[in-house]
Amino acid sequence: MRHMTQHLMGRPLPRAIGAFDSAPVLAGAAAALLGLAVVGAPVLVLWVLTAAPQDSAADAARLAGALWLLGHGGPLSRGGGGVPLALTPLLLTVCSALLLRQGAAQVAARPGVRGQAVPAALCAGYLAVALPVALACARAGALRARPLPDLLAVLAVAYPAALAGAGAAPAWWSTLRARISDPLLARLPNRLRELMPGRPALGAVAVAAGRAAAAALLTLVAGGALLLGAVLLLRTDSTGPALRTLTGGSLPGALGLLLCCLLLVPNAVLWSIGYALGPGFALGVGTVVAPGRLTPGPSLDFPLLALVPTTASAWQRLVLVVPVLAGLAAAGLLARAAVAPGATPPSAGAPARWRPGATALAAGLSALVVGLAVALGARLAGGAVGAGRMAQLGPSAFCGLAAAGWVAVVAVPGAPALRWWLLRRAAGDLPA
Repeated sequence: MRHMTQHLMGRPLPRAIGAFDSAPVLAGAAAALLGLAVVGAPVLVLWVLTAAPQDSAADAARLAGALWLLGHGGPLSRGGGGVPLALTPLLLTVCSALLLRQGAAQVAARPGVRGQAVPAALCAGYLAVALPVALACARAGALRARPLPDLLAVLAVAYPAALAGAGAAPAWWSTLRARISDPLLARLPNRLRELMPGRPALGAVAVAAGRAAAAALLTLVAGGALLLGAVLLLRTDSTGPALRTLTGGSLPGALGLLLCCLLLVPNAVLWSIGYALGPGFALGVGTVVAPGRLTPGPSLDFPLLALVPTTASAWQRLVLVVPVLAGLAAAGLLARAAVAPGATPPSAGAPARWRPGATALAAGLSALVVGLAVALGARLAGGAVGAGRMAQLGPSAFCGLAAAGWVAVVAVPGAPALRWWLLRRAAGDLPA
């Protein structure tokens, strides 16, 4: 026994499953199981409330798993004919991302855990749960999964959320940045170098542009939510026929339909943003709903779609004030950053202020960020609920370009003008 003890003490003992190296894997699996529980609980409750359910408990569980995959953007098919369903309920997407982010943050906060290793390990645990769910939902059920695209969609949601929670960039990011950004910075035109004398100034401009873009995006989201709320108040009666048609007076059917509408509220907000930007959204191939412009066509019986305007009016163009306010929000933040002390290194006793060209450049950068974010949101909010005409639903593909254009048109001249006004007021040339 003594020789065996000495032999073991001379070797490192194997780590337990709950050690720090395996904790991210367990946290990822726990986040996936918790997300499945969030989706499965109401589905099973509705199945129990149904007076004479035609499906078994296993069918209800498969339906919950399919909805969970759909919440990650994974495409499904419904019915025996394989009709495509690719409209992502973004509320489930946000819920899954928050669960993953929280799990990654808790694991990364433990002593001895390498932050760069957390996202990959967390995704491994998450996919370990998603794989059997996708395989089980691919064989039978009202909604059938497509395992490979669904798992790729799950990974596309899990990895960025885990990165955000861990708070550590992956190892390849610093190498990629050094190989791409540094040569680009070294090749900046001389005019840009005159606007920003050094890299610290360029970093300050980038940070301010990011904050301005965030302010513009929050303004767009607030405007879209207010527009959706106003339409809901004004056109509540129009949802009645669709509600009666789909539920037939059944309480479980009404509760299920209400749950579907709640899951699609973020989608509806993004559709409203697309409408406020001008390009509008599509209700099928060849059907466009935009301010002052309406291409009619048959639509689905669904309460949220019943809120869509049925006529075009010039008054509808008043919603274009939303992107104008978004541009003003970005311009205001950039103007304040431009006149703040320490905005650029002082030279020759001059006040530390951005030059007008740097302010306009930051506004253009913020417009680009807003355009990319809106384009991504429009892509995620749309999808297909069938073949043929119903294969195109959601905000127009030009929404990102329209958002960038609105912010650029307002903020690029507006930010330098507000900067000049703030400087004049600070100097006492203008009344406060």
